Amino acid sequence: MRLSSVEWPEPGTSAEEGSAVVEFVFLSALLMVPLVYFIITVAQIQGGSFAVVGAADQAAKVYVAQPDAASGRAAAEQAVLLALADYGQPGENASVDTRCEPADCLAPGSAVTVTVHLSVPLPYVPFSDALHLNASQLSASATQLVGRFR
Repeated sequence: MRLSSVEWPEPGTSAEEGSAVVEFVFLSALLMVPLVYFIITVAQIQGGSFAVVGAADQAAKVYVAQPDAASGRAAAEQAVLLALADYGQPGENASVDTRCEPADCLAPGSAVTVTVHLSVPLPYVPFSDALHLNASQLSASATQLVGRFR
């Protein structure tokens, strides 16, 4: 009495030979593309955070070195644009806020606080300026005291 007759193929003659390589390549590509995009996005956010910290610090230092408040604001905005360009961030995505305590910004002993806001766009997104898709909104502040002797 024979229950079943199963014929096993000889080793090396399988009909599915090589399919593991194809499955591995397909699945690895399917998993690697989102992982690489995530790493690029995190790197953009990290670069943006370095940029806003450096831009705020330099803008506050430049502001207190100017002779009047109007030229201080202009110099601070230029410093922000230059610092953001150093980190590869577009200047049109940034805004600068300046606050003085007390109200006279360049009086000796007053504190000038510069805050830089930056929106980091998602990388490699077509029509990103029309869709306004941002990876993150970053901001940093820096405060400098106006010296007595200038």
